Amino acid sequence: MRRLAIIFLSGVLLVAIVLAGVGSYLSAAVHRTIGDAPPELHAVTVHIPTSSPSVVTGWFIHGQPGAGAVLLVHGVRGSRLDMLERARFLARAGYSILLIDLPGHGESTGDKITFGAREGVGVAAALAFLRRELPSERIGVIGTSLGAAALVLANPQPPADAVILESMYPTIDEAVRDRLAIRFGFVGAELAPLLLWQMPLQLGVAAEQLRPVDKIAALGSPVLIAAGTADEHTTWAETQRIFSAAKNPKELWAVAGAAHVDLYQYSGKQYEDKVLRFFSRYLRHSA
Repeated sequence: MRRLAIIFLSGVLLVAIVLAGVGSYLSAAVHRTIGDAPPELHAVTVHIPTSSPSVVTGWFIHGQPGAGAVLLVHGVRGSRLDMLERARFLARAGYSILLIDLPGHGESTGDKITFGAREGVGVAAALAFLRRELPSERIGVIGTSLGAAALVLANPQPPADAVILESMYPTIDEAVRDRLAIRFGFVGAELAPLLLWQMPLQLGVAAEQLRPVDKIAALGSPVLIAAGTADEHTTWAETQRIFSAAKNPKELWAVAGAAHVDLYQYSGKQYEDKVLRFFSRYLRHSA
């Protein structure tokens, strides 16, 4: 019995050490050099201070007066480059655009990924920047995955005039469980609590702070919620729950057959039509 107890405790310790390493890897900052924007966009590089020690770096593109402005926010472990093609078609439509690197990503400062908590501070600062630079324009946001969660958790005031949330997780508990289940099946899903208990120790953020589904009703913006029907990272049932929690005006777009992928790359012209129609309704002064 003593030998079995030692073996069992050793196994538990090994699992804890492995999960601690996984947690450290997943929350490590992902910095990279981005450089200048493509010249045809006529963008300028901006550095936006936040209410935390982090500074958000991005590209700012002036559009047509009265057309509105759009903040583009990428997903986890990404950068503003992931939103570049969205910036291109929005620029062609006349919108002013701000693409940012979230804190802890790209060229923005920050030493940890906090799954929406500190990233939300960067989103709020970016929105404030747009309102200072373009005080007469209505402001929209497209957030993908982590970028969507960061916006909702930030609860910016005043709220954006229109918001598109793509592939957003409802709670960090479900996000971790879904991802572990994809890799390790039922056993992986059961390991989720062991990964989550580290968050306050490693990040200073509790799982209770990372529940966008509980915050979306306070968003205060017309919202279009989009997700793939084959997404296993955020299931369609979870997306429907997020939509149910949101307040009107709201729209739901089921991207048939899409997994947890870039929905613009997946659906192309259909994506452009959906986004332009939605933003035209709420951002254009003529509308």
